[in-house]
Amino acid sequence: MARIGFAPHSERPKAVRIAKSVGTWLVEQGHQAFFLEPRVDQAKPEDLADLDLLVSLGGDGTMLRAVGLALGTGVPVLGANFGRFGYLTAAEPDGLQQAIQRFLDGDYHLERRMTIDAVIVPDGTEAPRYRASGLNDIVLARPSGKHTINAGLAISGERFLSYAADSMIVSTATGSTGYNLSARGPIVSPKLRCLVVTPVSPHMLFDRSIVLDPSDEVSFRLQGPWGADLIVDGAACGLVDTGEQIICRVGENDALLVDFGDRKFEKVLKSKFHLADR
Repeated sequence: MARIGFAPHSERPKAVRIAKSVGTWLVEQGHQAFFLEPRVDQAKPEDLADLDLLVSLGGDGTMLRAVGLALGTGVPVLGANFGRFGYLTAAEPDGLQQAIQRFLDGDYHLERRMTIDAVIVPDGTEAPRYRASGLNDIVLARPSGKHTINAGLAISGERFLSYAADSMIVSTATGSTGYNLSARGPIVSPKLRCLVVTPVSPHMLFDRSIVLDPSDEVSFRLQGPWGADLIVDGAACGLVDTGEQIICRVGENDALLVDFGDRKFEKVLKSKFHLADR
């Protein structure tokens, strides 16, 4: 008997309907189905206790929240795409029941994706006041109504450069197709383990991304008259104050994604961007 959790996007009626339908089918097959409602971002890791699988039904945003909830629990996540892009999902809505059956039959493999951890350290102290983890990216963004943020970048403890920019992105390879891509950062195969630092609209001549080894540590110290908004995987997490340091490094826990081997990254990329050979 398997215990499977469902995390449908609460504002997508089709996602909720299919979750209920597939859950009913599972119960009829002798399994157990649980529903994280009304919103996955209101759930807690303990809600995943004893689950064999967490199913995300929505877009990439819903998938990111489900993955964030499951980090460190050992519960794998299967995504069903009800959004536009679906880079992280392994099934389409009409094929979800078949995908779960394949999982139950053992006809799948787990793809481990590197995550990113961040801590905020107040000025003059060593103890972090805040910790966060993400699959896609950590972003420092200018607060609403303010001008650019000013952040001094250090790589593995060595001062590199001071940036004046709208935002600073530190993304994983998985997150390279998110905000990083919108900021004209590089597209990186999700199989790679690396950190990508990308400035957004920098007020300086140097505007290139930097791709770093996973052993590197990226840190910013906020300078200037105001701090920056901290955004993790698209969710606002508060303010980093002037003088505080935010340290980003490879995550302690990998994300575990269910994959069936039939959605190659290159094919998904070509499909989503409507790319064709000339």
